[in-house]
Amino acid sequence: MEFRGAHLAFKSRWKKTDEELCRHSMSFILHKAIRNDFFQSYLYLLEGLPLVKLYALTSEVINGEMQFYARAKNFYREVPASEEGMMGDFIELSNTDIESSREFLRNFVGGPGKAGTDFALDCGSGIGRVSKHVLLPMFKHVVLVDMMENFLSEAQNYLKGQENRVDMYYCCGLQEFTPTPQKYDVIWIQWVSGNLTDKDLLGFLIRCRNGLKENGIIILKDNVAREGCVLDLLDSSVLRDLNILSSLIEKSGLTILSQEKQEGFPEQCVPIWMIAMQKNPCPTKNGMM
Repeated sequence: MEFRGAHLAFKSRWKKTDEELCRHSMSFILHKAIRNDFFQSYLYLLEGLPLVKLYALTSEVINGEMQFYARAKNFYREVPASEEGMMGDFIELSNTDIESSREFLRNFVGGPGKAGTDFALDCGSGIGRVSKHVLLPMFKHVVLVDMMENFLSEAQNYLKGQENRVDMYYCCGLQEFTPTPQKYDVIWIQWVSGNLTDKDLLGFLIRCRNGLKENGIIILKDNVAREGCVLDLLDSSVLRDLNILSSLIEKSGLTILSQEKQEGFPEQCVPIWMIAMQKNPCPTKNGMM
């Protein structure tokens, strides 16, 4: 892999420095700042590649758990299990988000040659905000999956009155989750793809592809970088631009049907895009299981 030698050299030096420096010293703080700058520079160098090889950066194993995912879980432990928490304190934008999602979804569901309305899967569901306002009004049954147990516990209260149509709550990270094969008419993935490394997002899209019924679709809605790839070390999230996302989707054996920018959000917000995709009738070699 290109740049692998440099990455391993830096990784080895960082580990040694982490162990030797006092975590409250100015030297350690400077060391952390240099590491963050290196991450950004490293990703900048890789932008020209067809697929950003972020996996090498984000898959450091520490005490048997990948640092990338452990850091994300620690971050979400502090997020309130509420609509405000799910919207990152931008609760005033929730209705705009919901209305756009409903309108986009209607283009692909119901009618000849379109997805059915039996089963939907809400990936990274949180407390079930998307399930309640977008999926349950349209589908007979919904399944929720999220890595945070407290979010799913609150979802059972949040979706009260419709619990008979919520078939299952899976507490699991998407990097480890496999949808039931050929079960779902729609798989909805919102504001969570950035919490997966490139390798794990590719693998998850392949498993989602296998979880679709005939004419089923996957909708990915997420923050998108204006250019290249940006790593946020605070919550272990990755902003990928549309070219990088398209490359991952193509390699997973899926075809993009439509993509649309979320309107109605403030200009200072990171751009949000909705991407609808479907099984490629002739999957690429990389997209084969």
